[in-house]
Formats: sequence, C-alpha cells, structure tokens
Amino acid sequence: MYSGRPSKNSYAEAEQFRRRAVLGFICVTLAVLCLAGWYFKLQVLDHAAYATRSDANRIKPNPVVPARGMIYDRKGRLLAENVPAFRLEITPDKVKDMGATLAELSELISLSPDEIERFRNEVKATSGFRPVPLKLRMNDEEMARFAVNRWRFPGAELKPYLTRRYPYGDLLAHIVGYVGRIDEKDLASLGEGSAALTHIGKTGVERSYEETLRGKVGYERIEINVEGRALRTLGRVPARPGADLQLSIDVDLQRAMVAAFGGYEGSAIAIDPRTGEILAMVSLPSFDPNLFVNGISQREFDELNNNPSRPQYNRIVLGGVAPGSTIKPFMALAGLDSGVRRPEDRTLSTGMFYLPGQNRGWGDSHRGGHGWTDARKSIYASVNTYYYQLGLDMGIARVDEYLGRYGFGHPVGIDLVGENAGILPSPEWKMTNRKERWYPGDTVNMSIGQGDWKVTPLQLGQGVAALANNGRLHGPHLARARRDRFDGPWVPLAQPAARVISNRTDHLQVVREGMIATVHGSGGTARRMGIGAPYLIAGKTGTAQVISRRGAAALNPRSLPLHLRHRALFIGYAPAGNPAIAVAIAVEGGGYGGSAAAPIARQIFDAYLLGRMPAGLEPLEGDESVLDSDEESQDSPMQCAEGAENCAPGNPAQTATRVADAASMQAAADGGAPPVPQPAPSTAMPAMMSREPQGPGR
Repeated sequence: MYSGRPSKNSYAEAEQFRRRAVLGFICVTLAVLCLAGWYFKLQVLDHAAYATRSDANRIKPNPVVPARGMIYDRKGRLLAENVPAFRLEITPDKVKDMGATLAELSELISLSPDEIERFRNEVKATSGFRPVPLKLRMNDEEMARFAVNRWRFPGAELKPYLTRRYPYGDLLAHIVGYVGRIDEKDLASLGEGSAALTHIGKTGVERSYEETLRGKVGYERIEINVEGRALRTLGRVPARPGADLQLSIDVDLQRAMVAAFGGYEGSAIAIDPRTGEILAMVSLPSFDPNLFVNGISQREFDELNNNPSRPQYNRIVLGGVAPGSTIKPFMALAGLDSGVRRPEDRTLSTGMFYLPGQNRGWGDSHRGGHGWTDARKSIYASVNTYYYQLGLDMGIARVDEYLGRYGFGHPVGIDLVGENAGILPSPEWKMTNRKERWYPGDTVNMSIGQGDWKVTPLQLGQGVAALANNGRLHGPHLARARRDRFDGPWVPLAQPAARVISNRTDHLQVVREGMIATVHGSGGTARRMGIGAPYLIAGKTGTAQVISRRGAAALNPRSLPLHLRHRALFIGYAPAGNPAIAVAIAVEGGGYGGSAAAPIARQIFDAYLLGRMPAGLEPLEGDESVLDSDEESQDSPMQCAEGAENCAPGNPAQTATRVADAASMQAAADGGAPPVPQPAPSTAMPAMMSREPQGPGR
C-alpha cells in the first residue's frame, strides 16, 4: 500500500556527506596550513625582531658615563676633580601618578621647590623612557630612608656617579669655569650617543676643552628579572675616560695676585713672555663655581645677578678699558718703526698742546710742561705732548697699521670662549658706529690712549710680553699639556709659532730703556714701586678716565665717588735683563696707575721671582713630577741670578745686570737692606726730571 512518503535516496545522502567531508577537510587543512604559516613567520621570519623585544624585556642596557678628565696647575695641584656621589632618578614612563610620587618622596627626602620645578621641566622636555634626575647629591641619611622604601616607588632609582668639585672655589672661577646640567640645547649639539651625560662644560676651560675632558660614553648589558632587579652582566663596552689637562697657571701666583689687590676690584694677568703661557689671571670680584655644578638655587642666583660688581663677568676676556698711557710704549715703537721719529728726535712740552687754528688745548701731566722730550723721556715721564704731535705726524692710517700689528683691535686667541676683540679707533670704525667723520682731535686723543679706545688686559699683557721678548709675540694660552690616561705621560700641546711685531732691536731697546726708567729713574711715574727691589723692573703706568674733565682743568680722581674714579693701569716685566714674567693690571676706581696698580705689580713680581708671598700666605706644595717647561727649556730667573756667570755669556750687559741682581738678593738674604738696583750699561738712562707728573694722562 503506498503511504505517500518519499523514500530515502541513500546515494544522494552519501554524496552530500562526501562533499561536506571534503569541504570540512579542506577548511581544516587550510586552517592548519595558515596556523603553520603563522608559526613559521613567528619562529623563523620574525625571530630576530621578537628575540630583540624579548631581550629588551629581559636585558636592560645601562649606559656607563666616562670619568671626566681632571685639571691640574703647572705644579700638579688639582684644580678640578671628580668626587663620588649618588643621585635620585625617575623614569617617567614607569610612574602612574607623578604628583603623588613626588609628594610621597618629599616626605622621605628634602626636595626644594627649585628641584621639583627643574625636574618637571626636564620631564616635559625629554622622552618618557629616559631617567630624569630629581635630586643630586643625596646624603647618607636620605639614601638609607629611600632604600627602605624603595618598593613604594617603581621607576625611581639611586644612581652612583662622579660629580665635579673645584677645590679652590672662587680663586680660579674665571679660568677653570664650571660644568652644569645639560639642557635641550646641549643635547641637540651632543647627539643621541651622549644622552646619558648629565653635565657639560659651561664656562672657562671646562667649556673650551669640553670634547677633550668629556670622554666617550660606554654601556653594559644587564639581565633583570620581572621585578626589575639586576641578575647578571651579559656584556660591556667600556667608557673612554676624558683626558686630563695641565694648565700653565701657578696657584701660588694666583693666590698672591688676588691678595695683592686687597679690597680693590679689577683684573690682572701674568704671562711668561718666552712662551706665552699664562701664569696667573684674575677677575675680581669672583664667585664660587661649585654653586653651579648641581644647580644653583634661585636665591643664590639672584644674589650674583643683582651684585653691582658683576662677579660672573670675566673682565680679562670680556671686559675692555681705554689703555691710557700704557699705550705710549707701543706708540713710541710705532713712531720709530715707521721712520717718523728717531730716538734722538725731541718735542717741546710747554704744558698745553694746540691744533693749528684752534683754541681748545690738550694738557700735559705737568702744568708747566716737561721741556724738550725724546722717546725715552716720553715714556718714563709720560709726556702727552710728545704723543699728540707723534700721532698727527704719523696720521691715523699709519697709527692703526702699527698698533694693529702689535695686537690691538684683534682677539689674542686665548683658549677661552667669547673673547672681546676690543676697539682700535679708526675713521671707518667711527663712521660705522657713530655716523661721524674723523677729526684731528680724535687722533690727538687716541695717541695717549683716550677716546674710543677699548683694550682688554689680555691685549695689554700680550703686547708687553712681546716687548720683553725682543719683539716676538706668543699668543697667550692656558692649556700646556694633556694626559690620556692616569699613568700616561704628559704630552705638551702644540702652540702657534711666535710672530715678530718689530725686527728693529735698537728701537725695542729704546722703548725698554724708557720703561726701566719709569720704575728706577728719579723722574719715573712708577719709581716708588722700584724702591728696594733686588731686580730690575721695566714698566709703564696709565690712567683710563671714566668721566672726562671739563676744559683744561685737571681732575683729581680721588675726589670722585669710587664708581666714577679713573681706572689705574700698569704694564711691565721683570727681571728687565732676562724677562721671565710680564703683567698687565687694571684697577677699577684706583685713581692713578703709579699709586694703585704699580704696587700690585710689585707684589706679583716678588711672589714669582723671589717666592715672597703677600702677608698671611704661604706657598702650597706641588707635584714635582709634572711637566715643567722652565726646567726643559730656559733658566728660571733665580737660577740665572745665582749662576750669572753662566747666563748668556755673549751678552755682557745682561750678565752685569744679573750679577748686580744676585748681589742684591744675597744682601737681602743676609739680612741687610738690598740696594736700589741700577741698570746695566746697555740700559743707561738720560737725565731725568724729579717732579712726579699729575694728571689723567699717566
């Protein structure tokens, strides 16, 4: 009987099952192949990338900051050293709530508002994965408290490091300079490879020789666990320490120079004329560079900036004054070298000098004049009239040519950043800067070192050193040697060859005789500084006006307030027969060079040549193993005096001078009063006037 229900088609069902099974098998196969391909990609193709990421989680690269090179003086005394310290660093990416973290840390350690503000600014300016210093120089108590609570502060770590210290503080601040915290501008100039550095040279030698002192950053690979604790060191690329530097500075002479100034402000430089090495250099007042190493507080920074004496201002390199009468030896040499004057040519000084057809007069330092004056007398008696006429006879173009040759109007090239070139007045300079033409009166003013002049103590020191060194000019420099490892030898640094500013030794001798007479002659403007000196001194006093006098009236600077008084100047060298030291001194508010600057120079000469330190000071001990150019090249002044018969046997005048100096020194050593030395035959002086000049021209 037919039920009406269709019968099953077993064949069709089997075929459908087969199709579904094949489709399922294909899908499963494709899935397995895709999975296998994905595993192949992970395990083979991308192995290096994932291994690197895995190592990044397991291995932490730790930068190794190199030890900064140390700085020594010429006798091996440390001027800048590295001392161990700990700082607290925070990696911003590892901190969830920075505000809460800083608040909790403030309860454990002392954090000033300046430190917190500086930290926040650095966090904003740097990448989040870089550690940012929060507090430098943690003390023992703070480190102990943090170590106990370390687990509470993920991302915060104590890091050991070497920090800079300047043992002599403000004594050498303007020479050595200081290092300071690296900012964004510094990072951009240094590059990514130096990101681990925290400090960089900011001023002085620290800045000029930054690459030499810095060294090269290394790193080590540290394996860590999931808690971030170090397990072991897997490898290391050592850091390369910075090279050590030896400066030409003598700390004893530096101390004596500062003491000689007493309460005065100003600047001074002492140079070895034979080499151009700077023996001492001060800018007063000074400041403590240690304040800047790890960040100066706002209060201390404001005190420095608001000080009217500007302690941070380096008067030696950045400053400039009118040279006053210290320019006269160079003007005299220019007149002789140019052929406009002969040594015996004389000019009549009547007390006032007038340009043809003009009623305005330029005064001399003596109201009644100096009488007939030759080149030597014009220097030791500081006769303005001689130079008024000389400047007009030479003409401004020739004056500029020769004084530029002597080093004025150009940087001397000292190894410090930012040197001032000064101003050598000229018609072009006046038109460019003042929009005015040049007048004969400008030449008159310029010829005695007044007017638009601006010279640095560096330029004066370089110039007088060249006069002392028979016209050979060495560029003043501070760094004399380097050492690439602690136990390595000191290697002298190459210096530019000396250049000749005058090849006429007879003209140079005339100038030197005038300068010797300035100190040892009865009419010299600095004769008081030579009293009792057991060696010959050559020098020249000067006064740079701060305010101009009215008309022809003389102006006594001692009657003015201190800040309006003239700057007292002195240049000179000693011993005159065998120069070993040349100085240039500028005393602010000092009045006259002969009464304020010259006595300072005498104390500097005594300290260097005789070892006679100012009252209250004793020489420091030094390391005699360091490089000493005096022993390698030339006799020291004391050695030459003691063995005068062996010094320059071909020069009887020098030998006679040194013999006289040796006798004077021996008399002083025996307790007797040393006689006032007289020049050797080659330095015989003409008859001198006994009156002391009075006026701003000196």
